[in-house]
Amino acid sequence: MELDFKLIGPVLLAILCAGVLAFALTPPVKILAERVGAIDVPLDDRRMHKTPIPRMGGLAIFLAFFLTSLLFLHPLDRGMQSVLLALVVIVILGVLDDIYNLHPGLKLAVQIGAACIVIFYGGIRIDHITNPFGGVKSFFALGVFEIPVTLLWIVAITNAVNFIDGLDGLACGVSCITSINMLVIALLVAEPKVALIMAALAGACLGFLPYNFNPAKIFMGDTGSTFLGFLLASVSIQGLFKAYAVVSVAVPFLLLGLPIFDIVSSVIRRLAHGKNPMQGDRGHFHHRLIDMGLSQKQSVAVAYLLTAVMGLATVLLTSTGAMKTVMVVLAVVVVGGIGFEIYSGERIKKQQEQQGQKEDAHGSD
Repeated sequence: MELDFKLIGPVLLAILCAGVLAFALTPPVKILAERVGAIDVPLDDRRMHKTPIPRMGGLAIFLAFFLTSLLFLHPLDRGMQSVLLALVVIVILGVLDDIYNLHPGLKLAVQIGAACIVIFYGGIRIDHITNPFGGVKSFFALGVFEIPVTLLWIVAITNAVNFIDGLDGLACGVSCITSINMLVIALLVAEPKVALIMAALAGACLGFLPYNFNPAKIFMGDTGSTFLGFLLASVSIQGLFKAYAVVSVAVPFLLLGLPIFDIVSSVIRRLAHGKNPMQGDRGHFHHRLIDMGLSQKQSVAVAYLLTAVMGLATVLLTSTGAMKTVMVVLAVVVVGGIGFEIYSGERIKKQQEQQGQKEDAHGSD
């Protein structure tokens, strides 16, 4: 497969347009957030910032993406109409949550409703699962399970991106890298609409990041994190899952590997401790990096690196050549090794701290 060079011009223009819009819209959105009380106040040790910071910056990302999409994707097909309509619902929910801190049950119900718009109005569903290393016909249909599986996928990824939004620039940067990887894959498999959608998203994220890098001037809040998660989940189904002759089920899992890993480990950890799986704690991936002694910028850089490596694996997986399987496996091994080092390093550090406390206690005796 080769890149469709005819799309390069429109893609670059979409990135530029969305980037300029997001950069220009963020300051007025910041002022709006301060006026309506959408402020993140650090009341617990999960927050890395020490002073109140406006949130709701995701509204600037959404507006830049939405306007660029309407400009470059006319006319819209039914599937894309459903995604944009559902995103409006998600963003309204996010804005209200950033202002009023809504109940998790209410947020989950609205997310399910938005997902149903995509599933039933747009007809976007996961209707089969492909063998990552099999042939063209190596897949099986989900049948009656396609609706619940699709619903679970969209809602889970929406919250997964929300879960990793704990450090300055983390969720926005990871989503930007993921959208760029999806953009390249869409060009490889001749999905022009997906390519333009991802170009608009990448540009919007790039335009917002200068305000969101550490030390952040504004957070994107649930308005941004749930919007990014919902869009990435929906588009991965609409474009990448449909091309089963070229792309496999492994692709979206690799593209969204970091947020998927974080949400799965968080739910298991909380259930194991008898806690509500939706209740926040300080055990997320980024918290572990901070606890290892890394700074916010270093932790975000590690997350970017992991996302980029997994993204490279997905691009290789969609290309042809005898080495693609080897490269994918190698990328997964590298990511797994880094992840293991992070978790083992955290345990070692805790053991050292405990040992130091014991020695201090004996010394005082």
